[in-house]
Amino acid sequence: MANEKIIADKKAQVKALAEKMKESKLVLFTDYRGINVTDVTDLRTQIRNVNGEYKVIKNNITRRALQECKYEGLDEALLGPTAVIMTSEDYLEPTKTIYKFSKSNENYKIKGGIIEGKVLTAEEIITIAKLPSKETLLSMLAGALLGNISKLAVGLEQVRIQKEQA
Repeated sequence: MANEKIIADKKAQVKALAEKMKESKLVLFTDYRGINVTDVTDLRTQIRNVNGEYKVIKNNITRRALQECKYEGLDEALLGPTAVIMTSEDYLEPTKTIYKFSKSNENYKIKGGIIEGKVLTAEEIITIAKLPSKETLLSMLAGALLGNISKLAVGLEQVRIQKEQA
């Protein structure tokens, strides 16, 4: 029978991980098979630079933490070696970083995850990762609005000129 101290330690790990998952905007599961230590170290640095955290946690502990958080549908994501990426800040940059890394390393695969409390498949996460950054989207919106405002200003100016001539 397992030592009670070991069981208590694992329960504490599950509880700590569950709390961290509840606070996180992004919890991403990836398969890191076939990736060398240098590449993983580089990826950890990149994730840290975008305010994320990259950890390898036993699947059993992760599975129990997911159950404690009441997240379902991620059982297949926890098959085989699994790395867990989490952030409680902007989820887009870590997602883009992982996606970019997975494109340049064919063995590295996104398995699934949770974004702002919603369980997503690998395909849905990849779709999100392909989106432009928040700044790019805002500048596109500003450009579209500015174009319409400019057209309105020109139209109003033409109405003013016509009224002055009449």
